[in-house]
Amino acid sequence: MKVEQADKYRESIIALLTAEKLPATDLPDQLENFAVTKQDEEITGVIGLEIYGDYGLLRSLAVDNNFRNQGIANELLLHIEQLAAAKNLKAIYLLTETASGYFTRKGYQKITREDVPPEVKQSSEFSHVCPQSAIAMLKSINKL
Repeated sequence: MKVEQADKYRESIIALLTAEKLPATDLPDQLENFAVTKQDEEITGVIGLEIYGDYGLLRSLAVDNNFRNQGIANELLLHIEQLAAAKNLKAIYLLTETASGYFTRKGYQKITREDVPPEVKQSSEFSHVCPQSAIAMLKSINKL
């Protein structure tokens, strides 16, 4: 399974995010820090990283229902964490309503929204897309 840059797959990404009930209307214009996995020519998974100063916001991790339990999410998550490290980010933040258990197993810890840096709080995910009930999580990348 090959992880590749997502720019040319915008329509397929929107379709997958919509099918998985994840926000798609606020995707950035350029998907330079987004990645996809494919099987044949079909998009099987997607993940994104938005960068705010020294921090990353992980978003849009989704795997097509027909391709679950094959390690795709793990592969995508590792790719984004390596990208964050290469960009010298201090930490990755995320919001989730359904996958806190998964992210806990991957080394993320639950935090309060007050613990999120102001730069990241300005993102559309934090400011208005994700509901207040979404759980905030953090993983340090390069030591703070």
